Amino acid sequence: MSVEDILNEANKAIRDVLPRPVRVSNIEFEGSTIVIYTKDLKEFTKESGIVKKLAERVKRRISIRPDPSLLDNPEEAEGKIKEIIPEEAKITDMFFKEDMGEVTIEAEAPGIAIGKKGKILNEIKRKTGWAPDVVRAPPIPSKTVKDIRSYLRAVRSERRKFLNTLGRKINRDTRPGEKFARLTALGGYREVGRSAHLLHTRDSKVLIDCGADVSSDGDGSPYLNAPELMPLDNIDGIILTHAHLDHSGLIPALYKYGFEGPVYCTPPTRDLAALLQLDYIKVAVGEARDPPYESSHVREAVKHTIPLEYGETTDIAPDIRLTLHNAGHILGSAVAHLHIGDGDYNVALTGDIKYDNTWLFNQAVNKFPRVETVVMESTYGGYHDLQPSRRDAVAQLKDILEQHLNSKTGKVLIPVFAVGRSQEVMLVIEEAMRKAEVPEAPVYLDGMIWEATAIHTAYPEFLNNKLKKKIFHHDENPFLSEIFNQVDSRDMREEICDSSEPAVVLATAGMMNGGPVLEYFKAWGDDPENAIIFVGYQADGTIGDRIQKEYDHITLKENGNNIDIKVKLQVYTCEGFSGHSDRIQLLHYVSSMKPNPERVIVSHGEEGKCTNLASTIYKKYGMETRTPKNLETVRLY
Repeated sequence: MSVEDILNEANKAIRDVLPRPVRVSNIEFEGSTIVIYTKDLKEFTKESGIVKKLAERVKRRISIRPDPSLLDNPEEAEGKIKEIIPEEAKITDMFFKEDMGEVTIEAEAPGIAIGKKGKILNEIKRKTGWAPDVVRAPPIPSKTVKDIRSYLRAVRSERRKFLNTLGRKINRDTRPGEKFARLTALGGYREVGRSAHLLHTRDSKVLIDCGADVSSDGDGSPYLNAPELMPLDNIDGIILTHAHLDHSGLIPALYKYGFEGPVYCTPPTRDLAALLQLDYIKVAVGEARDPPYESSHVREAVKHTIPLEYGETTDIAPDIRLTLHNAGHILGSAVAHLHIGDGDYNVALTGDIKYDNTWLFNQAVNKFPRVETVVMESTYGGYHDLQPSRRDAVAQLKDILEQHLNSKTGKVLIPVFAVGRSQEVMLVIEEAMRKAEVPEAPVYLDGMIWEATAIHTAYPEFLNNKLKKKIFHHDENPFLSEIFNQVDSRDMREEICDSSEPAVVLATAGMMNGGPVLEYFKAWGDDPENAIIFVGYQADGTIGDRIQKEYDHITLKENGNNIDIKVKLQVYTCEGFSGHSDRIQLLHYVSSMKPNPERVIVSHGEEGKCTNLASTIYKKYGMETRTPKNLETVRLY
């Protein structure tokens, strides 16, 4: 069935399903959704279930929207809304969802913005045509979120054309012939870093993740020149499981070389990935290296991103349907479940997962309607990779803080990834100091940690229920504690390094392969009164890995010259903070999966850990297991 046939069927379904004639001004595809524009929107809402009946009839997602002529343009609507809502409501941001005819209004006092019995909302609807949704403003404003919303507004006409074109591509006719699905390892197999997988069927190609190995001395790229991947315009889309650079770092490079397709991910993953990718460029320039792309290519990736909520299912190719589920790793991280063909095959790619409840997130989802193959990580899948409980990790961290902060000059340096581990460590330190379980001292946040934390507060629906309730119902936001101080200048960093007072510093980068953490290490590394605490994975060969392995000195670059730092500070590792599952959790994830998969493909781990985990899964559960090398292809069916 052609695209025109599908749209004609939708038009006929409207006439058949609705009890009375309605004025339909346009019907078109936007991505995988059939959008029906009408001047009689109320007719679609008078009777419940009409949209569902239409979707069942045409076997496509349906969205009903008001005709654009009924809506003020966003600029005019914004001006009117600001006149209607009292100043006391303190509007902080406003963004328009043109795909829904809705405007979200963030205000510090949402009750005032809503008005008695919704009076103000009704006035906004009457005067602008937009359906208003008032929400409480995030407690920490995010520049990244604000900039992305502003940019998407500026390119809305380009984005709409892109979605129209994409809709026709997704709904193209399939070809006759033998059906198959193949998975090609393009990076991150028998190694950690540069994750990339290519799912190839008879009718489509989908790339899952496209990361950079930031610990590599070389280019750290996946095998993007593999013949299966070329030409780029044959790729139907990219699925991004989460924002860390080893999964997202080279997506903008694809746009640099001509890719014009979509990226599918959760909304916070889109924002966090843009933040980390822009910083990736900044770090490369600062180290006199040529970055693999420019900021314009990051913007192109944002413009082409289609955000999906957990549990939302969408067609991404003629024969592939995608659903994202919580992975428990970092904000917005997702397990990608792919339904191939007309019930032919199902595969789930975990990305990075945490199969345990944490201070920030619920545990990873492992219940699916169907799943035949699982592609899973094995970062901590080795025989001896058993992590302490969160409770034990907290006790260990408190002991270290108490020991070194009780000293009159002790400093504690914690290298962290800006996203995930830093926020969890912040929560633990805030509670410990608030309850006087450790000596109170200033906690400095250096690098992107503050901005990443702000993005967390912009997406409370992706946090666990306990934290959401605490922040938004009890007005107790641990991220706003007075102990936290943002390091916003080089001068401030130098003052902290030179200070004789006890302090805690959380700084990026988490593996110490760059970033402000090195400045603190240079200043404090040779003093045994100080401590360094590792709370995340340290890849082989990184500075963090060498310090963990008790090197007695570390050689760093400064102004083009080598300098030796004697390692005399106390070195600790708190493994219970990891956002990755340990061996036991990985085995439980597979063994308790519903339904049980027939095959497990193991990736994202050092070679010995991949093969060891795969062998154990086969022996314990009788499942077929594979540990491909990069550039190998596995036929799924």
